[in-house]
Amino acid sequence: MRLPIAIPSGLWAVLLLVGFMTGARGKDVHRPETVLAYQRDCGGWPKNYDRTRELSIAERETLKRERLTPDATIDNGATYTEIQILAQAFTRGGDQRFRRAVQAGITYLLAGQLPSGGWPQRFPKGRGYATQITFNDNAMVGVLRLLKRIADGDATFTFLSGRVRERCGKAVQRGVSCILRCQVPVDGKLTAWCAQHDRETFLPCRARSYELPSLSGSESVGIVRFLMELEDPSPGVVLAIESAVSWFEKSKVTGIRLEKRIDRKRANGFDHVVVKDTKAPPLWARFYDLKSNQPFFCGRDGIARRSLAEIPHERRTGYSWLGPYARELLTEDFPSWRQRNPGKR
Repeated sequence: MRLPIAIPSGLWAVLLLVGFMTGARGKDVHRPETVLAYQRDCGGWPKNYDRTRELSIAERETLKRERLTPDATIDNGATYTEIQILAQAFTRGGDQRFRRAVQAGITYLLAGQLPSGGWPQRFPKGRGYATQITFNDNAMVGVLRLLKRIADGDATFTFLSGRVRERCGKAVQRGVSCILRCQVPVDGKLTAWCAQHDRETFLPCRARSYELPSLSGSESVGIVRFLMELEDPSPGVVLAIESAVSWFEKSKVTGIRLEKRIDRKRANGFDHVVVKDTKAPPLWARFYDLKSNQPFFCGRDGIARRSLAEIPHERRTGYSWLGPYARELLTEDFPSWRQRNPGKR
């Protein structure tokens, strides 16, 4: 698929750099005491605080008074990441506070699963799109991956009871069923997923003003990778994976590359620009139209545009609109999955 007009890069590089720096520092820099201090009374955690920073006595006292704040979420890795950190801390040192926090966190996640089998972005006090089934930024996939590890008896979680592991396993089964029901059919063929789906109808739905109902070239990658982790996949899971892979192959954006260009006239000092390049590796758009399967881009006005150059600079450079999202999925993950499941078709 060729994109008709111009498009930019930059945010993607920033995200890769952040991921590299985080990985380079390692898991042990997380401070379990800091993570514990941020847990809310509901069992969950807020997002976007520094898990590596040592807190002062005054900050700890403030956080104690904020435990009832209704900001617990699974967005941006919150809650399921904290559970993993504290489970590792308990396994290393045996501090019962960490064990209790992990148990409360798991209870929070299990209680937050919707009747549909999905998870909303924020609960129990979510509003608007935060109450819908949320694949955005791999939120639901992150929860399912954690619960699956627990259900499978991962060594980090052996201190949990068999009853808890059983509940986690059942939650994973319901979550997989939800994923399969959310996969969008177009003209009789299964394609990919939206970043958010209606909690009752399973249909693609809108989130923020520039996040319209669509097929996601980014979030769908995380969903497929999770499905590939399932042992002895059912025919429904196999069909979902193969259909999504076919859609990714069909939906490649070719003949362009993204550039981050210095532009001193801009408030942030740069712009994202699409450059024609017949030798560039394929990219995928963040959003594809549900009917035409054409990539689109959107400003805060909520109007879909055919090119990145058409939307305001603030959104053009403040969101990941294009990227090599499915490249490794197609070249490495899928062939490897095929080898592990030779008879599944």
